Amino acid sequence: QVQLVESGGGLVQAGGSLRLSCAASGSIFSIKTMAWYRQAPGKQRELVATIASGASTYYTDSVKGRFALSRDNAKNALYLQMNSLKPEDSAVYYCYATIMTTPRDTHAYWGQGTQVTVSS
Repeated sequence: QVQLVESGGGLVQAGGSLRLSCAASGSIFSIKTMAWYRQAPGKQRELVATIASGASTYYTDSVKGRFALSRDNAKNALYLQMNSLKPEDSAVYYCYATIMTTPRDTHAYWGQGTQVTVSS
């Protein structure tokens, strides 16, 4: 069993900052790609940022220069530093990871989500 648990969401004023954390636990052989997605009410879930095991990162255009993704492989953890937040960043943020549970088995996992609300 593998679990992803997010934390760090909350209510913040526009221009403020939040730091999201995601901790993976369970039967983990190694973690490959980790990512944050978000879903606003009435909208599809969208990719925010992703980081490969080699630490190369990708950001969707709307968050470039404002969000910073990092991971701590020793702790099986993923972080998203969100600065200069805008009301349109409000959404439920989900942690995602592709995890090898054995040398031959790789599965995709999702966290339960954490709410981020940015007030104008």
